[in-house]
Amino acid sequence: MQQKEIESVHRRFLKLEAKTRSGVLSTQCVLFVIFIGLWELLARTNTINPLIFSYPTKVLSEFWMRLMDGTLLPHVGMTVWETIIGFLLGTLLGTLIAAIIWWSPFLSRVLEPYLVIANSMPKVALGPVFIVSFGPGLFSVIAMGCAISVIITTINIYTSFKEVNPNYIKVVQTLGGNKKQTFSMVILPSTIPTILATLKVNVGLSWVGVIVGEFLVSQQGLGYLIIYGFQVFNFTLVMMSLAIIAVVATLMYQGVAYLERRLTSQFK
Repeated sequence: MQQKEIESVHRRFLKLEAKTRSGVLSTQCVLFVIFIGLWELLARTNTINPLIFSYPTKVLSEFWMRLMDGTLLPHVGMTVWETIIGFLLGTLLGTLIAAIIWWSPFLSRVLEPYLVIANSMPKVALGPVFIVSFGPGLFSVIAMGCAISVIITTINIYTSFKEVNPNYIKVVQTLGGNKKQTFSMVILPSTIPTILATLKVNVGLSWVGVIVGEFLVSQQGLGYLIIYGFQVFNFTLVMMSLAIIAVVATLMYQGVAYLERRLTSQFK
């Protein structure tokens, strides 16, 4: 009898959860439609300046025209490629540095204040340094995308390493485990949620770094289209580029969220 009651409660919970998800999605869609409709209406009635803010149908027309003439996809592909590389490099380097610092208590005491200083620096200001170091091209943009996320990744993951329950570490050490086994069996699995959360943050940071890098040096990419649109006073092109960035960044974020759900379900 008790088992049946538990199953009944579980079914009700699943139905309620599905209903809540459906309600959230419906509300999000309604808000989006209202936003697009208001934007179109305000621009059409000149309540807002259509020359500066454009309007959705004009942005869609610009998108379709550039898609059909083949000039859009190379820009989108370049920016996405740069962002993915910068995202992966920033995450991997940040995690590696955090592991090295955790491994050596002496090194952690030496480098910790420098990490705080590096985190407080405006990473965008490093753009000219990267241009001089790597040249005005692809590597400078990727370096910017990586630099803007690597420090925050290092700090977040290193802090998570230090906050692992010391009792878990003592159990492994009591059973004769060495530092490598402690890291692989306790530290790293315990910080998987933090690493996944950092991945979500890095999606946005990598996009910021890449777009700023393209502002400075690139002759191709969505950042270049934004700057070009400002230069020729084509704000429809600017809005179209921003809309594409929003859509692709959202897809990347949802990909990371899906990875998080898969991994966390395995560790439960």
